[in-house]
Amino acid sequence: MAITDSLALRSLILLATIGFGPAESVRADDAAPPASPQTAADTTDAETGLTSLNKQKTVLLDPARKRILLKAEVVLREGLLEMLLCRAQTKEHESILAVDSEAYIIHAGLLAVGAEPGHPVRFNPEFAPPSGQQIDIWLNWKDADGKSHRVKAQRWVRHVTRRYYAAPLEKLPEGLTIPKESELKYDAPHKELVWFGPMTKAQRDELKGLSDNAAYLKAIDSFYERSQPRQLDANWVFAGSGFYTQKDGEKWYQAEAGNVICVANFGDAMMDLAMKSSATNDALMFEPYTERIPPLGTPVTVELIPVSKPNDATATDAPTE
Repeated sequence: MAITDSLALRSLILLATIGFGPAESVRADDAAPPASPQTAADTTDAETGLTSLNKQKTVLLDPARKRILLKAEVVLREGLLEMLLCRAQTKEHESILAVDSEAYIIHAGLLAVGAEPGHPVRFNPEFAPPSGQQIDIWLNWKDADGKSHRVKAQRWVRHVTRRYYAAPLEKLPEGLTIPKESELKYDAPHKELVWFGPMTKAQRDELKGLSDNAAYLKAIDSFYERSQPRQLDANWVFAGSGFYTQKDGEKWYQAEAGNVICVANFGDAMMDLAMKSSATNDALMFEPYTERIPPLGTPVTVELIPVSKPNDATATDAPTE
């Protein structure tokens, strides 16, 4: 697919003016633009070569590097996650980043740089994970000293650590008294030793010093190993969300509800992890990697780079402007 400003505009016009049913795939070459398109938001910076795809100038097309840039900001550093990035004023309570843009514009931008959508998660008749072209996501920001940083988005997401861990233990060892202030508890009815949250080496060593019982020591080692922070190790794909028709006949792009870049599987996700990831509140799998995320309100430029297919030119790994 050629990377041109006219193609970017065609993608925008397609999604803004052409209706699609919920199961239809949205592609940039499905329709031609009208004779007199409005181009107020479709402006190109002569110096950077970036084309603004919306009036807020928060979605930028970089045809030379085959990528889309999103001007977002940090809105969450602690809590359970459903998204890496949501549409502003939708789901900031469960998303690390938010961007002030309609979701369809981001979708159109991905089409313009050649990304091919697949489908969101499917649960019936059986589970099928999200599919689509893989999208590499890079995060760019400056710290308080003005130093620039650029990291893969996976570094800001980790498997949940603020949870309970259990290990079987028939009974507490003779002479063992668990400190009252400890996160370690014994559940006598279920014959389980229970720990909450990440365990430090110091906590592990202190607890192991309380008894030399083999089953007890095994449980403590298990808590330590299982509770260590583990960075997200999955990739995002361009699932493509979908459309449905409202009662008045208007077509609605479902990702406008907020599910732009997800870490929990949603049937309306634009981008999602290519794996099974529960979206139910009591089984959410991920949380922010708080220590790696800059303060709330920090501006972040998010790079979306479709992973090249074999024999395609490789997308640049150069830092953003």
